[in-house]
Amino acid sequence: MSILTRKYPFPQSSHWLRDCSIYCIIVFLILYLLQPFGFSMYQGNKLLVSLLFGAVTFGCCLLSGLAGRPIHQRVVPWRIWHEALAVLVMVLFIGICNFLVFSVVFHFSITLGMFLLFLYWALIIGVFVTICSVSLNYYRYLRNQLEALLDKTTEEQSDITVTIHDTTVRGNDLLLPINDLLYVEAQKNNVAVCYVKEGKTATTELHTTLAAVLDDLQAYQNIFQCHRSFVVNLNNITSAQGNSNGYQLKMGKCPTTVPVSRTYVPKLKSYIA
Repeated sequence: MSILTRKYPFPQSSHWLRDCSIYCIIVFLILYLLQPFGFSMYQGNKLLVSLLFGAVTFGCCLLSGLAGRPIHQRVVPWRIWHEALAVLVMVLFIGICNFLVFSVVFHFSITLGMFLLFLYWALIIGVFVTICSVSLNYYRYLRNQLEALLDKTTEEQSDITVTIHDTTVRGNDLLLPINDLLYVEAQKNNVAVCYVKEGKTATTELHTTLAAVLDDLQAYQNIFQCHRSFVVNLNNITSAQGNSNGYQLKMGKCPTTVPVSRTYVPKLKSYIA
């Protein structure tokens, strides 16, 4: 159920006329070429009737898009369950309108039992279409633009400064705003801390371990160990590409790509809002 409450990052399509036309063409081609639901028995002009059902589909999509646009703008953030409900309602609306047109074209009376049976099958088909449509779009976005889904805490931590300790006798601890921290990499007996300094990327080596760094930063949920040799600041991920086998992260303007090993992918996804 937690997946349903995640942000659905796709904005409402600006090409809604194109999308409506695509649905219209699909319905037309299915009816005219495959002739399902006894349509092959129709004695009239099949081309015109197929065009009629396509036009009804176009009109339903258009009305659904216009009605949903103000809702989409008001509900922030738009979540997966919002999108799933919107798609399901649109599919049912298209189905009901085409069912009514079908009854007129084939001259049969609609009974309550017949209508309820139609709604039953329309709901089953609608749920299937909704799951396919929403999940395919979401996981395509998750694979290519994971960073847009992360629940970041940059604003809440704008005034927080952290200390990463150097364990040598005369070592110099590193103090920096937590929002400037990009990542920490383990290098033999040292760690390399990459951070933003005066608008540029800087790196400082400290004599310590990655485990000790995690202890220094354990109070902050946005600090995430993504690999046995890397710790990153989730707030500064600017690009994330990959899949369940691993991701490659870009941190701010830093040219280095930080890996997320397969072991840590599930935990990374737990940070998705």
